[in-house]
Amino acid sequence: MTPLISVIIVNYNAGHELAGCVRSLTGADDELEIIIVDNRSDDDSLAHLEEVCRTENIPVPRIVRNETNRGFAVACNQGAEVAVAEYLLFLNPDCLVEPATISTLLQALRSEPGAGMAGGLILNEDGSEQRGCRRGIPTPWTSLVSSFGLKHLARLNGKMFADFRLDREPLPDGPVGVEAISGACMLVKRRAIEDVGPMDEDYFLHCEDLDWCMRFGRRGWKILFVPGARLLHHKGICSTGRPVFVEWSKHKGMVRFYRKFFAGQYPAPMLWLVWLGIWTRFGLSVGQVFFRKVFGIGRGDA
Repeated sequence: MTPLISVIIVNYNAGHELAGCVRSLTGADDELEIIIVDNRSDDDSLAHLEEVCRTENIPVPRIVRNETNRGFAVACNQGAEVAVAEYLLFLNPDCLVEPATISTLLQALRSEPGAGMAGGLILNEDGSEQRGCRRGIPTPWTSLVSSFGLKHLARLNGKMFADFRLDREPLPDGPVGVEAISGACMLVKRRAIEDVGPMDEDYFLHCEDLDWCMRFGRRGWKILFVPGARLLHHKGICSTGRPVFVEWSKHKGMVRFYRKFFAGQYPAPMLWLVWLGIWTRFGLSVGQVFFRKVFGIGRGDA
């Protein structure tokens, strides 16, 4: 029988978190097809997963093994190409879903014919809402508002000085439309992907989710944030070994995003200011990485 949902997990050195993610999916109400696309991990994540599946009598997921690290967007698209279900759930390997999370996402997505994707309430380990699981599109102007702390001027003009971050707002009572959700957890209709197209593979890591949400919105597909669909995300597990490369990829992706969607729509000086802010933040991030390395300070201790 063809499963209703294909879960696509891109793995790169997720360690034992990968097995934990797959284990959490066994509590889902719906029959799932689980596909793992491995970007040439050099840790024991796949071996540990296979051992856990064997000892706990869990079906071993389908594993697509890449000979090189092809990046997140490429791997997601690979998973989508071999998936057979009507709905595709893109899930990070360091996520733990609650038993009702997938069925709650599915119910919300199926009840809204114009919706193309849905994301849940992503939680940090302390139970707080993770930044980025619901947000507006960060335009050049809203990025400057956020960077320079101008949100407090919203009392003068709420629309002009609105922040793209929504995690600071009260949680809604039920599913609501948003401009963007996090690539850590995206349930997507196959026919929406066929209309919009796959993820942009010119992003290696980060910002491909924003790009996809932007394109979904431009094609008229609604994006839902579903607060009742809860999951825990151990953010950054797969990037601890290469922090500078991850920061480079993230900031390079942000520059690509602004060039792709906003060049010609905003005055050039504003875009230059945004790009200056991006690379300044990259420099500060790299400085923090080296500071932690030299003084032996962990991310959680800073």
